[in-house]
Amino acid sequence: MAKYKHMQELVFKLSKAGGVAGVELAAAEVAKKELSKYMPASVDALGNITGKIEGAGVHILLDAHIDQIGMIVTSIDDDGFVKVDKCGGIDIRILAAHEVTVWGDRPLFGVVTSTPPHLAKKDDTGKARDFDETAIDVGLSKDEATALICPGDRVTLNGPQRRLLGSQICSPALDDRAGVASVLRCLEIIKDEKHNCQISVLFYVQEETGGSGAHTGGYTAAAEESIAVDVSFAYAPGMPREKCGEIGKGTMLGISPILDHTMGSTLEKIAKTKNIPMQPEVMGGRTGTNADSIQLSRGGTKMALLSIPLKNMHTSIEIIDLDDVESTARLMAEYILERGREDV
Repeated sequence: MAKYKHMQELVFKLSKAGGVAGVELAAAEVAKKELSKYMPASVDALGNITGKIEGAGVHILLDAHIDQIGMIVTSIDDDGFVKVDKCGGIDIRILAAHEVTVWGDRPLFGVVTSTPPHLAKKDDTGKARDFDETAIDVGLSKDEATALICPGDRVTLNGPQRRLLGSQICSPALDDRAGVASVLRCLEIIKDEKHNCQISVLFYVQEETGGSGAHTGGYTAAAEESIAVDVSFAYAPGMPREKCGEIGKGTMLGISPILDHTMGSTLEKIAKTKNIPMQPEVMGGRTGTNADSIQLSRGGTKMALLSIPLKNMHTSIEIIDLDDVESTARLMAEYILERGREDV
């Protein structure tokens, strides 16, 4: 149980902080404080957390998104029920009777309403409600709720933070606070090592709603190379194996037309030489991550993508293996040290 104790604490600290897309302030503050241990950190106009270590060698950007999926309040009905819409790709199938927090004037506990099976229509059996039929019960009348909650307030899914057997953990918002943790762990590994790279870090906002933070942050960083860190699908029953990685089997190295072939080959070679667990993730086009945006920044940025296998994506009980967070961090660190070794 002592293995990865510090990393588990870091991941849980990052994941516990609220940060639905567009209102990432709490999570960003935690990330900024942690990043400040390794480099000066600041917040840009959109809310991205950025930092830089100067160097005369190749300029490498490490990035991961800080926002999480959730909901946004649209109205309060005459009975005091809070109406919502999705904010990011939340899985509507898991919402009925789910515990949530409504971030109004103060955090308010709520429960998504659920129709008892005894009263459900025959045609509704096995179906999830659409968002226009979804409401949250906070136990207040309309006047009481309106005094505390406004349209535009965000809603997060409540879930446990637990250590499973071995080195697996579950928590809300591991997508992509686990990626943020892996970047921070990489910086910890290289902090006393000699290299000549210029290192920029971007913990960016609004990935779950289109990636605007990556567009602006990647443009500002103007790096020559970038390693994006996100999560990807870990195999579980009912999922296509060919589209999934194996949890606990190492970081997933992206292979895609938009990703730089030389960077990918170098990362693969390093993983084999250094015995860092790694598994390929092949995509025929866009990756669905910030790599798609940063690749097009300014005159173009050479991109690599490392993903942490994750079960139950876009739910409140996402599961990762801390071994995979460590392998992601180690591979990034070894890449930086190799690229920065020439001119040291």
